[in-house]
Amino acid sequence: MRKYGWNSLKDLIFGNPVVDQQDPHVDVGDENTERGNWASKTEYILSTIGYAVGLGNIWRFPYLAYKNGGGAFLIPYFVMLVVTGIPLFFLESAFGQFCSQGPINIWRAVPILQGVGIAMVMVTLTVSIYYNVIISYSLYYMFASFQSPLPWSSCSGWSNSNCSNTPIVYCNVSGVLVANWTDQENSTCPLSNTITVPVQSPSEQYWDRVALQRSSGLDETGPIVWHLALCLLLSSLIVAAALIRGIKSSGKVVYFTATFPYVVILILLIRGVTLEGARDGIEFYIGSKSNLTKLTEAQVWKDAATQTFYSLSIGWGGVMTLASYNNFHNNVFKDAFVVTLTNAGTSVLAGFAIFSILGHMAHIYKMPVGEVVEEGFGLAFIAYPDALSKLPISPLWSVLFFFMLLTVGLDSQFAGIEVISTCLLDSFPKVFKSKRALVTIATCSILYLLGLPCVTRAGIYWVTLIDKFVASWVLPFLALFEIIGVAYIYGGNRFIKDIEMMIGNKSFAFWFWWRACWFFISPCIIAVILVWSLITFEPPSYGEVQFPAWGLALGWCMAIFILLWIPVVAVYKLVKAEGGPWKRLKSLCSPAEEWHPYLDIHRGERYSEERCHLRKSQGNKPKVDVHVISSSRL
Repeated sequence: MRKYGWNSLKDLIFGNPVVDQQDPHVDVGDENTERGNWASKTEYILSTIGYAVGLGNIWRFPYLAYKNGGGAFLIPYFVMLVVTGIPLFFLESAFGQFCSQGPINIWRAVPILQGVGIAMVMVTLTVSIYYNVIISYSLYYMFASFQSPLPWSSCSGWSNSNCSNTPIVYCNVSGVLVANWTDQENSTCPLSNTITVPVQSPSEQYWDRVALQRSSGLDETGPIVWHLALCLLLSSLIVAAALIRGIKSSGKVVYFTATFPYVVILILLIRGVTLEGARDGIEFYIGSKSNLTKLTEAQVWKDAATQTFYSLSIGWGGVMTLASYNNFHNNVFKDAFVVTLTNAGTSVLAGFAIFSILGHMAHIYKMPVGEVVEEGFGLAFIAYPDALSKLPISPLWSVLFFFMLLTVGLDSQFAGIEVISTCLLDSFPKVFKSKRALVTIATCSILYLLGLPCVTRAGIYWVTLIDKFVASWVLPFLALFEIIGVAYIYGGNRFIKDIEMMIGNKSFAFWFWWRACWFFISPCIIAVILVWSLITFEPPSYGEVQFPAWGLALGWCMAIFILLWIPVVAVYKLVKAEGGPWKRLKSLCSPAEEWHPYLDIHRGERYSEERCHLRKSQGNKPKVDVHVISSSRL
């Protein structure tokens, strides 16, 4: 085991040429002595589960299940998981493991689509900026939770007159407005004479006025919110430290960060189901209040497909990157099932923990459960903290909850940074191979600086804008190009033979289902999601705050900039290729000579050097006179 002092730390970061022979990112027992491999299969599984299980599993899925029929929503959700989620996850995992390359170099299989890989990296880079900011929110709330009572449990000096735990009701009595009518005893007010004034709960005002110090809109940037900037710096330092040796260090960290959320979810669930009103919350979530008639609505199926697609992080490049560090003969087929089913189970389990405590909150406020349920930021930083503040020993439950959000976010951020680092190392191995730690630190530093606008007083608007434009309908575009490129251009049958080189030969019946998904079912579903998303697209907003025209234009520019890499790279390669137009197109739709398993021992006869040279020489044969052949046939 290596011992690290100050000198060895400098060598690790700056890549001392004297010690390059002992690459700290590669262990002695690694199969791939140039790129390195996971120290164990457990590390790969935990890293991939941590990447797939993101914040959406906690703050998005429970709300979708409640909105779309409760338990009935599980039917379309698992159907979409089988016909879209698992096939695409299996495809990306096998694609990355076969060639041991990141999302850019992996498109040596179909050179004309290499822009898809660049677009994936650009999406990951952009999303990593605001994902780091969300982690900083969790850090801030976790630190704020070390107070008793919790600061958002009641209105305080930071709140305004609109802050209240209960609605403010006025009664018009003979032309005179009587305040606090709900406090009047033994008196009633005709419904036509009551005036209810909208109020904000303490947790909502704490989120807006203390945590975010939110401005009135995107036009009003305001100064940097320094407590968030410091939390963002801490988040960047944690990520950089965890990835200082690439997968060798992050693989050890995920033993805690990928398993701890399950411990917290179980603790919150056990505590939640013992609370009064918890049953009502669970009934709304997935119990007897389930509405099977919702299955006849197309929107329910679209939501199920979208949630499956995004929760597995398909189209981001992370699944390929993590799989590229596997041993060549790893059974990627079984891994795909383990990760996808664990991800789905986590979403369902988290819903029970969320709704049991929201049910208790609704019981205290004497409100229907449906009126306290929110999604996204509203659930994680307003509704759920409000519910936790009503529990005994509330700081303990709050610390656990936000520490869970922190670890869930970190796992996804680890993979995002790894995508960027891996692509740089694969593209420029001579420059960066001995400087991996420096690449990681530089990447985290740049992401920190790019994230500073997101921790100004208008920061939440920037986070929402990026999320709605970059992390929404752009991904189905990339996934559609990916599956068309693999199944139709590279060739589904050729890809199946590549997989069999890794996991062994399988029967025709075994591959029949995967062929059906890759060639027809999955592309059709992705196309429907994409078209539907574009047709139903509405300009994003944050609550009641609308974005200005220039903000929406900037959002479209971000999305177009990412997608433009696909045609730009394709045109560039067509211009640089040799021969006539048809020959250029054909050569760029065929695997490059560099496309093969990374190590010679795994290439076999199909990818041997002799066969590659023979294929290249055959491509340079003089053209045959087609007219002579045609004449002879006539």
